[in-house]
Amino acid sequence: MAHKIAILDGGMGRELARVGAPFRQPEWSALALYEAPERVREVHDSFIAAGAGTLTTNSYAVVPFHIGDARFAADGQRLAALAGRLAREAADAAPEPVRVAGSLPPALGSYRPDLFDLPQALAIHRVLIDAQAPFVDVWLGETVSSIAEAEAIHQALAGQPQPLWLSFTLNDEAEQYDAVSTLRSGESVTAAVTRAVELGAENVLFNCSHPEVMLSAVRQAAAVLKQLNASVGIGVYANAFEHGSNGGGANEGLSGLRKDSDPAGYLHWAQEWVAAGATLIGGCCGIGPQHIQRLAEALK
Repeated sequence: MAHKIAILDGGMGRELARVGAPFRQPEWSALALYEAPERVREVHDSFIAAGAGTLTTNSYAVVPFHIGDARFAADGQRLAALAGRLAREAADAAPEPVRVAGSLPPALGSYRPDLFDLPQALAIHRVLIDAQAPFVDVWLGETVSSIAEAEAIHQALAGQPQPLWLSFTLNDEAEQYDAVSTLRSGESVTAAVTRAVELGAENVLFNCSHPEVMLSAVRQAAAVLKQLNASVGIGVYANAFEHGSNGGGANEGLSGLRKDSDPAGYLHWAQEWVAAGATLIGGCCGIGPQHIQRLAEALK
């Protein structure tokens, strides 16, 4: 590989479940912050040992969508701060430098650009930002379904000195596999990447979508960045959800994991993304330390 590849971590939620941490819907990965925070640290340590150079805080589910309005009002600040501290302590104990990315999830529901409301999103994001700010090196807007969600994250971060990474989630129904990738809102990758550059994003990524739709997105992003002469990195961290798993409500159950996203299969996709211009590679839901170790051995 001609350019240096940064290795990200993998999916926190499914790894918590695999190691026996408390895990269920609707709380998802936030439940471990309530009942077994030592397991969150254990998972962070596992990803570092596998070769990850960036840890993402376990704050993805610290939103009313997962823990409810009342618990978010009572516990949101504390849980988000705990998520930031656990990642920071793991990173500081690592034998080599490790960055901490503060997760800023979809404030009003994953894959649901139709639910977006700017005042509500800003209020939720600002709780997460205030709590995690002492612990993070970069801010990571994750699973962004629309340009409006990206703009809200940027607005909520006003005055924060850390760099911004924006990671978009893509329409990944089967009929999209051979087409030009789009955001779940239907907006184009070209428009999203252009706006991310205007917002000052240091890296533009694609996450929590099937691996098959990532290559088109990377190619489109690379073309936009070349046209804009922008020094912005491109990242990918796909999920391992079974095909057709996005049809139900986000809190109605646990999606199955596909068998062809084993470490060898996932590496094959990652090598295609790198060949197309990706410089940051990791994993989302269902991608664990074994996957990250395989990526690090082959790409780092």
